[in-house]
Amino acid sequence: MEIYCSCFLMMHYHNDQVDIDMPFETDVRENLASSSSRYEEKKTNNGVGIDIEEKISNLVSLQIKEVFYKVNDGMMVLLKNCLELDSENSISLLSGYVDHFQSRESEDVGWGCGWRNIQMLSSHLLHQRQEIKPFLFGGSGFVPDIASLQRWLEIAWERGFDALGSNHFDRQIYGKRNWIGTTECTALFRSFGIRARIVDFGSREGESVASSVFGGKRKAPQVYGPMDKFLSRRDDDDPTQTGHCGEKSEYSSTHLREVKGQQILIDWVWNYFSDKKFSKSGQRRVVVSEKAPLYFQHDGHSRTIVGIQVKRQRNGMQHCNLLILDPGHKTEALERSLRKNMGWQKFIKRGVHTLKKPQYQLCYIDHGIAGVDEMEKLKTLDSVYFEF
Repeated sequence: MEIYCSCFLMMHYHNDQVDIDMPFETDVRENLASSSSRYEEKKTNNGVGIDIEEKISNLVSLQIKEVFYKVNDGMMVLLKNCLELDSENSISLLSGYVDHFQSRESEDVGWGCGWRNIQMLSSHLLHQRQEIKPFLFGGSGFVPDIASLQRWLEIAWERGFDALGSNHFDRQIYGKRNWIGTTECTALFRSFGIRARIVDFGSREGESVASSVFGGKRKAPQVYGPMDKFLSRRDDDDPTQTGHCGEKSEYSSTHLREVKGQQILIDWVWNYFSDKKFSKSGQRRVVVSEKAPLYFQHDGHSRTIVGIQVKRQRNGMQHCNLLILDPGHKTEALERSLRKNMGWQKFIKRGVHTLKKPQYQLCYIDHGIAGVDEMEKLKTLDSVYFEF
């Protein structure tokens, strides 16, 4: 399997902004106006702009906690229970905790999926990554609303994270309905010292001709924003390699050795969620991984991968399903189907045959917090490219 740099344009970004006249609920408009006026009031002092540290301090105190439908017992607990009952010949790997954030009619339907996926990843990090919690969103301990996340992204850009990509938005996104994607998610998390990484999957036809070739890899400029140009990283930065982001399990080493097409993406996700604990799990059908969920981007939409399931069929073949939370689905409907153990599969399971897009992008989170020197390196986005 060859690894190349990615130089393709994600179609998700072709429409820079959806209709600015989209209706907003009255309370949402009021919250945006109130938050903006308070922030702008603190943003200047006698007409003189404030420095970045003061902007961060102001945002920490003024950011608003997202209001969402909270599932009693937790969405992932309900999913785990259903997977335990699903099939005798299956094994599933799951992230430990994720809240579902849905796009709301008259608020962000049609443009907010990227922000909702960031909220889902944030809910996991705040709940399970204690080393991250004091840094994420200024140590607030909660998931901010979209308007507050937009402010945080603007601050990330101002600090130099994804500087070239920020130019696409003129470094301003607050109050706008721009589509965002993997690079914005990565830049936002990296600004808190979180080791967010990007992985690309696509066909040879989807890859632009690069300027030079060496050692089976192609060089390209750094990644920047919606253009999503990527620079190949070293193989030791690839979590599918043994020793990085967990060991390969015994199951994954025999799992479809001859992978083709989109199965490469499935294999990567399996290896990502696998760890040492899995090989010791015996006959357990569901294993809770220590890995964070994945931001999953493709043309026109983004979702959150919270796990993966593999079933052994009667003919000896294996069938794989990504386990996905989609911000386009209603949380109450998801909860109801999981509690009844009826119909949840159509919401959550996505087999390899459903992966029909020519290109996909993932953002994953490594453990730990970056130091000062590493933070400077994180300002430039890069990626591994896997060819279908």
